[in-house]
Amino acid sequence: MMVKGSLRWTAVANFHSLRVVTGKGNDLRGGPVCSFHSATSPCLSHAASGTVRSYDEIPGNWRNSLASLYTFWKLGGLKNIHRIMVNNFNTFGPIYREKVGYYESVNIINPVDAAILFKAEGRYPERLTVEAWTAYRDYRTRRYGVLLKNGEDWRSSRVILNKEVISPQVVGNFVPLLDEVGQDFVSRVHKQIERSGKGRWTADLSHELFRFALESVSHVLYGERLGLLQDHIDPDTQKFIDCITLMFKTTSPMLYIPPALLRRVGAKVWRDHVEAWDTIFSHADRCIQNIYRKLRQSPASDGKYPGVLASLLMLDKLSIEDIKASVTELMAGGVDTTSITLLWTMYELARYPDLQEQLRAEVQDAWASSQGDMIKMLKSIPLVKGAIKETLRLHPVAVSLQRYITEDIVIQNYHIPSGTLVQLGLYAMGRNPQIFPRPLQYNPARWLKGESHYFKSLSFGFGPRQCLGRRIAEIEMQLFLIHLLQNFKIEKQRQVDVGSTFELIILPDKPILLTLRPLH
Repeated sequence: MMVKGSLRWTAVANFHSLRVVTGKGNDLRGGPVCSFHSATSPCLSHAASGTVRSYDEIPGNWRNSLASLYTFWKLGGLKNIHRIMVNNFNTFGPIYREKVGYYESVNIINPVDAAILFKAEGRYPERLTVEAWTAYRDYRTRRYGVLLKNGEDWRSSRVILNKEVISPQVVGNFVPLLDEVGQDFVSRVHKQIERSGKGRWTADLSHELFRFALESVSHVLYGERLGLLQDHIDPDTQKFIDCITLMFKTTSPMLYIPPALLRRVGAKVWRDHVEAWDTIFSHADRCIQNIYRKLRQSPASDGKYPGVLASLLMLDKLSIEDIKASVTELMAGGVDTTSITLLWTMYELARYPDLQEQLRAEVQDAWASSQGDMIKMLKSIPLVKGAIKETLRLHPVAVSLQRYITEDIVIQNYHIPSGTLVQLGLYAMGRNPQIFPRPLQYNPARWLKGESHYFKSLSFGFGPRQCLGRRIAEIEMQLFLIHLLQNFKIEKQRQVDVGSTFELIILPDKPILLTLRPLH
């Protein structure tokens, strides 16, 4: 649940980093490791030595935006943006400046510099807007959700939503709902294995994980099951699924073609985008009607958590339109992001069978000590949690995190003025050997106690504008891995390594075929 720091939940907030591209360098397709060299150690922060240099002295190809655009396309274009950023850090060092068209930014990579950035984000942190999403809301005169809001309107909504969605006190509400979906996924896999007649199931699991993620987030947000883990899916539900996919697909072209222009010419991509969001919002309307109907029939609570939407409606601190907008954005940002992260995690565990056994042993010990109490169990699986962090380090959902700074700052001895867009390169940071030793090795133990994690785990963002759905996403993925490791061995095809491509989020560049084999 992250589009998007998920969505990312976070991924959708980072789409416009596509527009800020530049760089020179070697072939990008074979060199994913970022290994910049600079006179300043990557562990040093602002003004470590010498005189502070001016903004115009920051290295980079920012003086000629047309040349930058040409270089961008020459190096692989949109699908290669994460490796282009790695190449830029290798070329210019731990900070560089870039400009393409109207968009200009400063890019950083060091954790200590990230700390400086987030301290300068101000009372109302602001990042780039997803113009396709705001254009739809303006067209239909719908309210912005908390993901798209700014200023005091954002802050007042966020304070209320934090208590219902991200506060540690609400975690226990989500566990039973997500655990139920996890158990149903296991049952579905067992059925597929039985049907195969081979004692195992080999498949590209991306669609299955998408359905699992949508079922999970819908259960928590709307308090209802969609039936996506069954063989037959209701036609209305299938349309809802198709429209979520269509919404993301039509968002992509509007990253570099203004939505207003596409609307003016009546482009099909704009019409499809509107149709997709109309269906998504209609689903939220039906859920709200169902909740009110249930409350009229049985106003007394039966003790079961009714879902985030119902909880917010009963709290009565936000308008119905505000609630609908924010919950809809949470849902939209929380499907591809978590499903792809789980796919990458399964891929890595299949590559490291010994590590898979270590995780399985941890799960079995936690199960025994907690006597099957999932809330207690979630407190006893540090290596499983480390595996998710390690996946998000190697395969982050978003290429970068962004903030417009609200005060002048100094990073790497360069002055950066207030109002500048500063991007932290998540993908590049995760593959830098000066920040993460042996960065291409999948090693969840690096996230256990004993090592410094200072501003290194930022896939969900940081501060008051961190991913609102991170608690849901974390629990969903942890419970999924618990059930998977308890029931199946994960295997992959030999000699088949998978790279990545960028399509709104970082995706595998080819189908990942995995085999699930029952333990017993």
